[in-house]
Amino acid sequence: MALTHWGFIYTAAGSVAGGDVNVVETSACRTVFVGVEKPEEGIEAARRLVDQGVQLIELCGGFGPVWAGRVIEAIDGGVPVGVVGYGPEAVDQVHAIFS
Repeated sequence: MALTHWGFIYTAAGSVAGGDVNVVETSACRTVFVGVEKPEEGIEAARRLVDQGVQLIELCGGFGPVWAGRVIEAIDGGVPVGVVGYGPEAVDQVHAIFS
């Protein structure tokens, strides 16, 4: 089975309630990007994505393992959920961005 529909949920200050949604479509794949203000808002965004038929969900690194687990539980493991991670070589740079 080919990947034809997936979602990416990211945290972004100033996102509207319910999430800022942008869709990118190619001839072979639909990608739905959802920006949320806080990780806890990602739970409802993930539920909506599953209801819309996504095959998998990626979460930005701002979710971390705790919120990723909560998202997985909230969708009852309905689709695979991955989390962007940063290696040790990026820790100082990421810290500088968010501090």
